[in-house]
Amino acid sequence: MALLSKKDSKLILDPLADNNPITIQVLGICSALAITAELNASIVMSISVIFVLGVGNVVISLIRNIIPSKIRIIVQLTVIAMLVIVVDQVLKAYAYQLSKELSVFVGLIITNCIIMGRFEAFALGNGVWRSFLDGIGNALGYGAILVIVGFFRELLGSGTLLGYEILGNPVDKTGLYALGYENNGFMLLSPMALIVVGIIIWVQRSKNKALIEDH
Repeated sequence: MALLSKKDSKLILDPLADNNPITIQVLGICSALAITAELNASIVMSISVIFVLGVGNVVISLIRNIIPSKIRIIVQLTVIAMLVIVVDQVLKAYAYQLSKELSVFVGLIITNCIIMGRFEAFALGNGVWRSFLDGIGNALGYGAILVIVGFFRELLGSGTLLGYEILGNPVDKTGLYALGYENNGFMLLSPMALIVVGIIIWVQRSKNKALIEDH
């Protein structure tokens, strides 16, 4: 971050910690529940959102002065839809099986409130460079949570990471249980994603008391 000013660095670093879009702003949490049973899917979704939000923020910033205010939401949705189509076609071309697994969830990037929120709150009022940094920062913050949740859900739920066996199969070749990790299928259920996110939020607030809301 030495090449960036303090304000520019903050645009990238803040969403990774004290202003994370999922754990602090509680945005985009649906995908954190839906596609984090496998680390591979979490990584691909994270990269997809980084591309859509980073490029989308730049496009909105470039045309912000010519967008009629009455149709700005329609324009923003059109930009997101165009970028999501690009992501979907690339996945189908180079990772077809994964694109089938993610299926509808890639399309639902269009309705991800993090993206619309950054368009409205930042890209419409800032220059191209800062809008790009804001998009990348928020997408990285979003992606970091997805990867963490996907890591623990796949590791503890299937005993694997990226499809490779890590903790070992509890059943040996004779069909008898051997010493090793017995997969916890409960971790693969959607409610466990919410619990893992809740644990992350608890750890985050425990380390930074300023994040605890006063009642």
